[in-house]
Amino acid sequence: MTTVLTPASPLTAADRCDRCGAQAYLRVVLMSGGELLFCAHHGRKFEPELKKIAAEIQDETERLTTTPQSASEEER
Repeated sequence: MTTVLTPASPLTAADRCDRCGAQAYLRVVLMSGGELLFCAHHGRKFEPELKKIAAEIQDETERLTTTPQSASEEER
């Protein structure tokens, strides 16, 4: 996915995938002005089509693989 580095509000647990309702990790701002939210699975599935219609894509899927800052060494 192409990530556009523009100031955008971070996605939260309240942001849900428009396709399945799971937590969203991608925000797609459409050239027409609309916005779509996707979980990582659906973001990958629809990536080719989204790139054609997106003005920008905010990709936060790296949050799925990073270790939380507050985790103790025992939890890692």
